[in-house]
Amino acid sequence: MIQELLISLPAILLAITIHEFSHGLAAHLLGDPTPKNQGRLTLNPLPHLDPLGALMLVVAHFGWAKPVQVNPYNFRGDRQRGMLLVALAGPASNILVALLGGILYNLVYGISVYFSSFAFSLILINVYLALFNLIPIPPLDGSKILASILPRRMHGFLYQLEAYGTIILVLLIVTNITSKVLGPIAMSMILSIIKFGYFVVGF
Repeated sequence: MIQELLISLPAILLAITIHEFSHGLAAHLLGDPTPKNQGRLTLNPLPHLDPLGALMLVVAHFGWAKPVQVNPYNFRGDRQRGMLLVALAGPASNILVALLGGILYNLVYGISVYFSSFAFSLILINVYLALFNLIPIPPLDGSKILASILPRRMHGFLYQLEAYGTIILVLLIVTNITSKVLGPIAMSMILSIIKFGYFVVGF
């Protein structure tokens, strides 16, 4: 258990930090100073940690970080498009880190057991974090992506759902529904990422 934590914990901290930093950076680039003013435009993992979400990542490989607050009224251009870009930035960054993990895995495989295990954990955690956050239930990114796509008249339902979002997510994890739905997709992505890394290393 301790050995597993020594491998997975750095991967979890990196995945969470990159995810939330990417949200903050996207908002910052769009003209919103809120993440920077709140100390969230940082690669220090501590401001981004949500204790329950981090625990869920360790136990179930499904979890979340403390959401970055943004003010779309500060965005340059279309606010709805801006929220879509900010919401997508987190999962997209996790997929990018997973791809880098795939390259690292193929570089160190057979050389270092620890680093190959860390690289695989990096792929696993980032893929699951990206997929889980795409679920359209508040406060996950998927709900913000959905709100950016849906007509404004339908936003009321998402606002009502927000009060029960965390409870619904915990129930989905406890009842193993997330594993059954996202598990096959994640495994397919993980295998593809490892193959991608093999291609890049061998190129």
